[in-house]
Amino acid sequence: MTQPPSYPTPQAGGPPPAGPTPQRYAVPPQPGPYPAPPGGYRQPGPYPTPPGPYVGLPGYPPPAPGTPPPGFPGMSPRGLPLASFGDRLLALLIDGLVVGAASLVFIVPAFIIFFQMVLPDLTTRADGRPTSDPFTNFLLPMLALQGVIFVVAFALSYVYQVEMMFKTGQTIGKRAMKIQVVPLDPAAALTRTAAAKRWAVYQIGGAVIPVFSYLDGLWQLWDKPWQQCLHDKFAGTIVVKVAG
Repeated sequence: MTQPPSYPTPQAGGPPPAGPTPQRYAVPPQPGPYPAPPGGYRQPGPYPTPPGPYVGLPGYPPPAPGTPPPGFPGMSPRGLPLASFGDRLLALLIDGLVVGAASLVFIVPAFIIFFQMVLPDLTTRADGRPTSDPFTNFLLPMLALQGVIFVVAFALSYVYQVEMMFKTGQTIGKRAMKIQVVPLDPAAALTRTAAAKRWAVYQIGGAVIPVFSYLDGLWQLWDKPWQQCLHDKFAGTIVVKVAG
């Protein structure tokens, strides 16, 4: 193998050493610039948007970055997460306590007045016979009182679940659990009619079919994709989780 020629080491600051000139290699030409494609370069996008426009609720900011888009499993068409079964159950229990406490404000005084008026007439004579007819003086008045109590409780439930709820979509229990009733259509607002439908299905269905209340409440566990109860389906509503 032929060894390359050696060159003397140049001295610092001196002239270059004499000898054959080192071979220089040609630098290949650099490519480009390339011509632009016909019509110019295509910008990426637009990207497809999830189904259903986002319509936020008044007073609530849009979803934070990283929040799943509307239509994602567990998300409502408004971009808000759907309420969980536990939140809805606790809200129902709280609302039941509120309506029950309001009913007791009428029921307790009504029974006190009833027994003060009826009991003196239910005394017996010396031979053990009653001084008055228990059927007409006690049983019929008791049935009438129970009917009045039922009507009052029914009216309180309507006022609470419809008149007080449809304006904000929340009752005391729903506000405590930070959930809200909204229409399934993100462009619509909750109406008194929709709230009345929800209430009527729950109340009348439970009165006609004893197990309906349980079926209605459990329906949300397997309902997809909006986790609706039966009264939600009838009224076209869903329940979402809100900021407060």
